This record gives sequence, structure tokens and C-alpha cells, in this order.
Amino acid sequence: MVLLSPPVAFSVLFVLLVLGYRFIQKHAANGPDHPDKFLPYSGGQKIPPAEVRLSYKAFFRLGLLFGLVHVAVLVLATLPLVRGSLILGLFYLAGLSISAAVLALINKEKPKEK
Repeated sequence: MVLLSPPVAFSVLFVLLVLGYRFIQKHAANGPDHPDKFLPYSGGQKIPPAEVRLSYKAFFRLGLLFGLVHVAVLVLATLPLVRGSLILGLFYLAGLSISAAVLALINKEKPKEK
């Protein structure tokens, strides 16, 4: 029964994994590193250099919108069904709608002219 406790089971499994890793590492064949070892997988094709630097701004805007909507749904779902809470929920929903519209409609930065 002691082996079923989570700390003991984790420790035993961890020790077994470390021993297995060391055993495999010791018996693995050593070979020369390939020059393309750290390149991203591209199906055997050489990836041409990108002309445009990609940005995560749109991704973060979308992530913020996703989080905003999910928190708003959680708050609205937990409001009690009382008249005062329903009015508060409507104001909250109006603020959420404005925030979501602003996040969704923000224009991308204009490209810099050379």
C-alpha cells in the first residue's frame, strides 16, 4: 500500500526513468551530427528566407479577446437571477461588447516605407 501513495510512486517511477535513460544513453550508437540537425522540419525542402518579419501582435490580440470573452461568460453565468444583478449584467455585457469590438477591429500597423 505504501507504493500506491503519490510521492512514493512518483519517486520510484522517476528513478526507473532516469536509470532507463542512462542505460539507453550508454548503449546508443554515437555518430556525427548532421549540419541540418536544428533546422525546422520542412518535408525535405529548403525553406526560403522570409521577406516579411512576422509579428505576434495579432495573435496576442486574439488571445486577449479569447480570455476576455471566457471570463465574461464565467462572470455572467454566476450572476444571481435578481433584478439588480441582471441590470449589472447588462452593463457588463455592454462593456464586454465594446472591448471585444475594439480588439477585433484594431487595424494592423502600416508597413514602413523604404
